Amino acid sequence: MRAGCREHIPRTVDQKTAQSANLPIIRSEEQPDIVSENIEKIESFSRREEFVADQSIWNQIGEIVKFSGPATGLWICGPLMSLIDTAVIGQGSSLELAALGPGTVLCDNMSYVFMFLSIATSNMVATSLARRDKEEVQYQISILLFVGLTCGVFMFLFMRFLGFAGVKNAHIVPAANKYVQIRAFAWPAVLVGWVAQSASLGMKDSWGPLKALVVASTVNIIGHIILCSYLGYGIAGAAWATMGSQVISAYMMIEALNNKGYNAFSIYAPSPSELKQIIIIAAPVFLTISSKVAFYSLIIYFATSMGTVTVAAHQAGRDLKFISLTMTGCFCLGSLLLLARFSLALRRLLSPDGILYSEDLTRFSLGKLEAI
Repeated sequence: MRAGCREHIPRTVDQKTAQSANLPIIRSEEQPDIVSENIEKIESFSRREEFVADQSIWNQIGEIVKFSGPATGLWICGPLMSLIDTAVIGQGSSLELAALGPGTVLCDNMSYVFMFLSIATSNMVATSLARRDKEEVQYQISILLFVGLTCGVFMFLFMRFLGFAGVKNAHIVPAANKYVQIRAFAWPAVLVGWVAQSASLGMKDSWGPLKALVVASTVNIIGHIILCSYLGYGIAGAAWATMGSQVISAYMMIEALNNKGYNAFSIYAPSPSELKQIIIIAAPVFLTISSKVAFYSLIIYFATSMGTVTVAAHQAGRDLKFISLTMTGCFCLGSLLLLARFSLALRRLLSPDGILYSEDLTRFSLGKLEAI
C-alpha cells in the first residue's frame, strides 16, 4: 500500500480509543479541520467516561452510608441500654448500682461470647444470596436459629440454677442475683434476635433491625422510669424493663425477617458437617471475644473486692467508657473504609499499567461485580 494512503490518526490519540468513541479513522489526505473535530469528540468521550466513573463512586459511597448509618445505631444500642440501667439505678441506691457491676458481667458481657452466631449468620446468608439460592438462605437461617435457641435455653438454665455466686462483698450478692435471675428469661430471645438481625444485615437491610432496636430502647427507657423512678422497684424493675425490651426487639427482628419472604419460625437441627462449617467460621471470633470477656470479668472481680462505693463508681465509668469507645470505633471504621478505597484508587492510578500511563481507556470500562 502506498505511504500516502496508509490509515493513521494523530499521535495524541491511539486507534483503539478512536474506535471505542465510534469515530472514523482519519487519512492523511483529509482536511485538518476533520482531525480537530475528531479530537474534540474523543476528549468529550473521555470526559463522559470520567463523569460516569465519578458518578459510580458517589453511588457506591451513598450505598455505604445508607447501610452503615443504621448499622452504627445497632452498634450503639447495646451500650446505650446498659448506660440507661446505670443512670436510673444510680439515682436510687449506691448498693444496687454496685450490684449492677457483677450482674451486667453475667448478662451483657457473657452475651458477647455468642457473637459468633452473628458472624456465622451474616457470612453464610450473604454467601447463599450471592448464589441466588433462596431455599439455601432459608435453610441456613433455620439451622442458625436452632443453634441460637439452643444456646439461649442453655444460658437460661445456667442462670436460673447456678445464679450468681461470689465471696467478695457478700451484701451485694442478693441484689446482683435478683438482677441476673430476671434477665435470664430473655436469653433465648436475645440469641434468636441476634441471628435474625444478622440475617437481615447479610441481606444488606439495616433499617429493619434499627427500627426494632429503637422501639426496644424506647420501651426500656419508659420501663425504667415507671418501674424504678415511680414504683420504686429498684434493680428488679430495671431488670424487668431490660428483659421486656429485649423480648420485644427479638420479636420485631423475626417479623422483619418474615416480611422479606422467609420463615423465621422454621427451625432445623444442623447436621454434623453443617455444625463443623459453623465452627470453622465462628471459632476465631469466639476465642477472641471469650478472651476479652474473661479480661473484663477479672477487672470486675477485683473492683468488687475494693468496696461498694468503688465498684459503683467503676460501673458508671465502665458504661461511659463503652459508649465513648463505641462512637470512636464507628468513626474509625468509617475512616478506615474511606482510606482503603482511596489507597486502592491511588494504586490503580499510579501503577505502570494503570490509567495514568495508558492511552487505551477501553479496558478500564465500568462493570458490575458480585462479591461473596
